[in-house]
Parts: sequence; structure tokens; C-alpha cells
Amino acid sequence: MKDTQKAELFEHTPIPNAVMKLAVPTIVSSLVMVIYNLADTYFVGMLNDPIQNSAVTLAAPVLLAFNAVNNLFGVGTSSMMSRALGRKDYETVYESSALGFYCALLSAALFSLFYTALHTPFLRILGADGTTVEATAAYLRWTVSFGAVPSILNVVMAYLVRSEGSSLHASIGTMSGCLLNILLDPVFILPWGLNMGAAGAGLATFLSNSVACAYFFVLLFVRRGKTYVCVSPARLRCRKAIIAGIGAVGIPAAIQNLLNVTGMTVLNNFTSAFGSDAVAAMGIAQKVNMVPVQIALGFSQGVMPLVGYSYAAGNAERLKKTILYAGRIILVFMAVVTVGYYMGAGALSALFMENPSVIAYGTRFLRGLCLAMPFLCMDFLGVGVFQSCGLGRNALLFAVLRKIVLEIPALFLLNALFPLYGLAYAQFVAEVVLSAAAVAVLYRLIRRLEAQAQT
Repeated sequence: MKDTQKAELFEHTPIPNAVMKLAVPTIVSSLVMVIYNLADTYFVGMLNDPIQNSAVTLAAPVLLAFNAVNNLFGVGTSSMMSRALGRKDYETVYESSALGFYCALLSAALFSLFYTALHTPFLRILGADGTTVEATAAYLRWTVSFGAVPSILNVVMAYLVRSEGSSLHASIGTMSGCLLNILLDPVFILPWGLNMGAAGAGLATFLSNSVACAYFFVLLFVRRGKTYVCVSPARLRCRKAIIAGIGAVGIPAAIQNLLNVTGMTVLNNFTSAFGSDAVAAMGIAQKVNMVPVQIALGFSQGVMPLVGYSYAAGNAERLKKTILYAGRIILVFMAVVTVGYYMGAGALSALFMENPSVIAYGTRFLRGLCLAMPFLCMDFLGVGVFQSCGLGRNALLFAVLRKIVLEIPALFLLNALFPLYGLAYAQFVAEVVLSAAAVAVLYRLIRRLEAQAQT
């Protein structure tokens, strides 16, 4: 099957139009996902119980660990598919999508079984204590023990659909689950509903991800014969070239996520030493800060199919223009948002809880976190380009630099120098260095491709 409309988008559509057509639905989808994460925090916060709010915060690293599987089989497979499309190698596209899907399904099932069997030591590692362990366990029961499979498949299938340029369908699938989650949260969490607290937030997440999965299965059935995404067991092949191609990008992306989980766990353990108010406030600040961060991430993910296709097709000029246009747009946006967040940190923190102590903590945390945003967006763009082009080693190097070399040591140092409040500035320290490195590496990549095009 050759889809001339997709070829037109990747090869001839003007760069601004192509970038926006791919990126805007992804950004909207990312925003809706953030809103639904904020909804958990908001509705649990309406209980005015820091313990329930702390449970959602302490559980976050486990849910973030889902992204290790998402990145391995979502980012890795979608990059392989986009590059194969650029080479017009359609058989590899089909086989890649089938392998990525079934590997994600198996990994999600194993993730669920592993957590369920070892949940007690997991809760201790997360920093849950006698006051927060019950609520945290109840939240994770729904989101991980029952919810790992639909949560992971939902994201991986969105990546596969997006890889062929169908960003709108990918976003609709993701958003359908998010919107349902927002509707279900108050019913399950609040006293006038089922009054389940943090456990209700987990149940709403499980049900909404299940609905999103159903959307993607229906989509693939309706579009059979018109899509390169294939989940038929008949197309499942374990060819060495496909496994290597997916792993070259997916494994570094998965390691990057696991390092993010490690960093968040270290941060939560430091914060938990100062009590449940501090933990709740840090969770609120992180969730609020994730709104613009997810916009930047959605933007970089949205342009990945165009970057990967152009790279595989040897179109250096189109690749260069795509990167430069995307960089200008997202950098200006993030700089403006940073100013607004810094000035309005107190008001944003107060939206989620009426506890004066939590608001005071949250204001100072958010001001530290938001300073990293203009630098973070350039880091995201650089890593997105590396993943699109199959340069997994570059992406892995940046992940190691971000967490192991820069951010985690900064957490220890800043917490020692400025107890608790210094923690919020660790990401800023790391991203200043990484953004400069990203610009330098992207410049060298573009120059190398231009030189190859001239020979």
C-alpha cells in the first residue's frame, strides 16, 4: 500500500504547515494528558487531606516507569517505521509495528505481575511511610496491578499511529481516555460520589485508559488496508534488522526514562523528610510545571515523523528547516510561559489546596522548577531529533548527563546547601548545560548532512 497523501505531507508540504499539522494534535493531546493528571491532584486536593495528595505524588515514579516500556516499543518502533517509510520499505513498516505492539503487550503484563508480587518493598522504596502507605497502595492497585496493560498499550499505539503522519487520530485516541478520566475523577474521589480518595483517582485512570485502548483497536479495524500500522500476529517477525532498529532508539529512550524515575524517587525521598505538606506541595508544583513541559515534549514528538522521514530520504535541507522552525517556535513560547509562571506561582499553587503551608511550599518550589523550561525545550528538541534519526547513542548520552552527571548530584548538593528549597533548582542547573550541548550537537548534525548531500 502506498499512501500518496502521507508522501505529500512528508516531502512537499511547506515546513510550517507540515510541522503544525503534525505537532498541534500531539500538543493538544499532551495538554489533555496533563490536565487529567492535574485533575487527579485537583480533586484529591479538594479533600484537603495532605496524606491522600501525598499518595498520588509518591506513586508517580511507578507510573513514570511505564514510559520505559512506552519509549522502548513506542518511540523505538515509531522511529523505525518513519525511517522505513522514508526509504519506501513498506514491509519493514508492517513488521515493525506488529513486533512493537506484541512486545509492549507482553512487557505491560510482566510489569503488572512484578509490581503486584513485590508491592511491599516497592512502597518502601517510593518513600511511603506509616501514614501514606495505605493510600499509596490503593492508588497503585488500580493504576498498576490492573491498569498497566491498558495504560502502556494506549501510549504505544498512539506512537505507532503517529509515525505514519496520523497525528490527529493518535491524539483523539489519547484524549478520549483523558477526558473520560476527568469526568470520572470527581465521581470516584469526592464524598458526594464514591468517596474513594486516591484509590478513586486510580480507578478512574484504569477505566479511561481501557477506553482509549478500545478506540485504537476500533480505528485499526476501520482503517484496515489503509494504514501501515499492523497488529496482526501474521505480520509478527523477529528479524534481526528490525529488532536492532527498534532497540537502537528504544533502549536508550527506555534507559532515559528509568533515569527519570530514579531522579524523581530521589527527589521524593528528600522531600518526604520534611513531612506530608512538603510532599503534597512538591507534587502540586511538579504537576503545574508539567503543563508547559508537556507542550514542549508534545511539540518535539510531533515533528519526529517529519524529521525521521527527511533524514532517511536524505533531504538535508528539509531536515534543517524543520529543526530551525521548531526551535524558534518552542523557545519563544517557553520563555514567555516561564515569566508568567514565576510571577503567578502563588496563585497557581493555591488552585489545588487551601492549606497555607502547602501553598507556601508550592510557591517556592514552582518558581525554582519553572526556570528550567526555556532550556528544557531545546534539550527535548535535540533528543527528539536523535531518536527520529536513529541516533540512540546520542539520546542515551544526554539522558546519562541529565540525571547521573548533573541533576541527581545537584539534588544532593543543593539540598545540603539550601535544605528542601534547593531541590527545586536541580533541574535548572542540569538543563542549562544540556541545552547548550543540544544546540552544538544539532549544529554538527546539520552540517554533516549538508556536506553529505553535496558529495
